[in-house]
Amino acid sequence: MAERYDLVIIGAGPAGYVAAIRAAQLGMRVVCIEKSQTLGGTCLNVGCIPSKALLQSTEYFDLIRRDGRIHGIDFDNASYNFLQMMQRKEEVVESLTDGIASLFKKNKVEWIHGEASFVDAHTLKVGEQEIAGDFILIATGSEPVELPFLPFDDERIVSSTGALSLKEVPEKMIVIGAGVIGVELGSVYRRLGCEVTFIEMLDRITPTMDRTICKTFLQILKKQGLTFHLGAKVLSGSKDENGVTLQVQLPEGEQDFSADVVLVAVGRRPYSKGLNLDEIDIATNRHGQIIIDGMFRTSREHIYAVGDIVDGPMLAHKASEEGMAAVEVIAGETPHINYIAIPNVVYTHPEVACVGLTEEEATGEGLSVFTGTAFFKGNPRARCSHDTDGLVKLVGDEKSGALLGMHIVGPHASEMIGEGVIALEKRMTIEELAYASHAHPTLSEAIKDAAFAALKRPIHG
Repeated sequence: MAERYDLVIIGAGPAGYVAAIRAAQLGMRVVCIEKSQTLGGTCLNVGCIPSKALLQSTEYFDLIRRDGRIHGIDFDNASYNFLQMMQRKEEVVESLTDGIASLFKKNKVEWIHGEASFVDAHTLKVGEQEIAGDFILIATGSEPVELPFLPFDDERIVSSTGALSLKEVPEKMIVIGAGVIGVELGSVYRRLGCEVTFIEMLDRITPTMDRTICKTFLQILKKQGLTFHLGAKVLSGSKDENGVTLQVQLPEGEQDFSADVVLVAVGRRPYSKGLNLDEIDIATNRHGQIIIDGMFRTSREHIYAVGDIVDGPMLAHKASEEGMAAVEVIAGETPHINYIAIPNVVYTHPEVACVGLTEEEATGEGLSVFTGTAFFKGNPRARCSHDTDGLVKLVGDEKSGALLGMHIVGPHASEMIGEGVIALEKRMTIEELAYASHAHPTLSEAIKDAAFAALKRPIHG
């Protein structure tokens, strides 16, 4: 006889584990099924967290070499220990996965290691065990997209997961795809002396960002020694004991590129292997995403889905918001997620952070917009840090004066973007942002300066 729960959650990533804890707080008996040995999903184990740990370690090394003398510090013989960096990354991951396990225990959330498969609409099989739920939440996440002619081997041709576990720093790396994942991991290895070349099909990097931000960001990354080929398509590839060779169609013609390692970062796809969704008539779209209504319900009213398995940006924090909201719906509450106010961040140096509409998106929706820009080279705090690359751009609605979007490329952009999130949530105007006091000297004063620039009353420009 199947063990029965109020709620069964499939997946313990940012959507699943947060949903499980919130459901337990709401009084449900919850079990979370996770196929990996540890909790936290892709984000914590082989995504957001390990990549940020490596980005931080390599940023320290790069900062010491680049700016040490400017600050009166001599680091002529600075070197790095790659294995120690990797070990530190693993320690960070382990501490956080252990933390989730402790939270499960504290909140009386049960979890089972194994792969879940639907037996019927209320019952799942995990190994030899059967689990039944009044409600079921699917939060199985996503996996890297593999190119058919470049299958992953975790040594020469790697996904983001493989790039986080290389045994040594390659002399040359090609990154296929200049989106968020590609530029972050490419930056890690460039800082450690690797020659990094990007092949990107589109005409710009990080293409979901505002065009002004993309242009500025590209210029900064080129200054750091990264090479980009835009409007380029990989036609084929081959590998031998010496490395990988790619045949690439550039705007000016075909060209071969060779490297020790190729990182394929062309996107991710929903992960639903083994769930047996067809057996219970769960509707999916042509991308493999589960179709849901505005309350996260699938074509089966008691089965919900959230995170990367459904439509929308594949962001950990978006998944967590959906996980909490879905269980609150199950509990009879009426949660709301403002998707316009969900930020997106690139954790390079400088960072990129955006929230709301880009200028192109706003005009595409028929809005009359006004914009304001402030550069970090005029910001006193950035000057003190000798970290002046980048800018803040605000997009506003000409008719109402409301903030429509905030876009930042610059130091600590990830920490600054929260102001834009709150401003959008509270429907603030750009004038209200301009007249909100910002501590001096801080990087966030660039937001205030951009607001005054948008109002045609620049104080420092």
